[in-house]
Amino acid sequence: MPASPSTARAINDRLALRLLQQEGPLTAGQLKQLTGLSRPTVADLVERLTAAGLIAVVGEAGEQRRGPNAKVYGIVADRAHLAALDVRTESVAVAVADLVGRVRAEASVPIGDDTGTGPAVEQAVTLVEHVAKEAGADRLHTVGIGAPGLIDPSSGELRDSTGLPEWHRRLVATLQERLPEARVSVENETNLAALAEQRDGAARDRDTFVLLWLGHAPGAAVVLDGALRRGASGGTGEIGFLPVPGTAALPSATDCEGGFHSLASSSAVVALAAECGIPVTPGEQTSAVGVVRAAVAVVRAAADGAESLTPGAEAPPPPAPAPTARFLDALADRLAVGVASLVAILDPGCVVLGGEVGQAGGEELASRVQDRIARMTPLRTEVRATTLGGGAVLRGALLTARDRAQEELFTPGEPPLRPSPGW
Repeated sequence: MPASPSTARAINDRLALRLLQQEGPLTAGQLKQLTGLSRPTVADLVERLTAAGLIAVVGEAGEQRRGPNAKVYGIVADRAHLAALDVRTESVAVAVADLVGRVRAEASVPIGDDTGTGPAVEQAVTLVEHVAKEAGADRLHTVGIGAPGLIDPSSGELRDSTGLPEWHRRLVATLQERLPEARVSVENETNLAALAEQRDGAARDRDTFVLLWLGHAPGAAVVLDGALRRGASGGTGEIGFLPVPGTAALPSATDCEGGFHSLASSSAVVALAAECGIPVTPGEQTSAVGVVRAAVAVVRAAADGAESLTPGAEAPPPPAPAPTARFLDALADRLAVGVASLVAILDPGCVVLGGEVGQAGGEELASRVQDRIARMTPLRTEVRATTLGGGAVLRGALLTARDRAQEELFTPGEPPLRPSPGW
């Protein structure tokens, strides 16, 4: 059946707004060319979107003809402000952006283990309010949160997970109370990182891939045919619980020690570096410091490995490998165990090594893992290094917040959409 006039107008409006989001400011003539719509139809939608406060004249474009210059239209970026949160075990990072996703202000704050639930929540909420004020946002339209743990697929709520601080679960409800006009939603941190890698990072050309997150604890996100797969309980990608060889015991329902976590967590990477004779930066045993120590050890080893393979250099003598090579080889052996399991079940064709440790290893670590996977399975798999690193979570949270805000605001005349879990 043909679309009604009102439906056709809404479709045309959304098409024009999406183009302005993707391409930046455009003239009416450029909108006509890109949409294929008639000149009167484009003129009507420009007038309609301007009246709705969604677009405005942002400049003029000179054309090779007589008469006045053509007006250039752009999305009214300050129509709405968005916040993104990356909630870690011992810290919170916040970014506030406008409707087109330009970050206006950002900051982070550490939250220690000894901080009580109430004070921790207050620290995080106060940070959001402070960054919003710095960004010039009178109010926040949408808030996207990335957090570790399981997200209930039916409710979109963060489930009670062993080992995660209580303030994580309290934070979402408190933000909704303090920001009653905002749409607040939470998503698993690794899932958000995968979204960022697909939209802006290492998997931009892939509809199917797996992100292996390498940070404080390993995790995975699965994207098949362009869609994120969460599983029946929201636990797809909880690879830390994967039973693997080379550990002293099996994981349990409440403890992933003995699983892949024992091979690929930041503390395991630091211990492996020390065993291989790699200098490890000293520091207290917190999750944040542990990730930094692991990343520093890996980046040192990867840099040494790259130098040893400099084109044109004389071939090195064949004696025992240097500590850096032993470390990268041993780490690649460990990671290949988890990657091979993902490949055997999903055949994704591409695995991205993400997180701070994945970024530190770069192509040196990714190529080693790919070589091992090629020997372990007949399924062709490309292993890539992240281009976003630990910042992928915050970027993914911002992208989801922007998408949800635009989904509502770019649908004139329809009731507001409440946020749903996921993408």
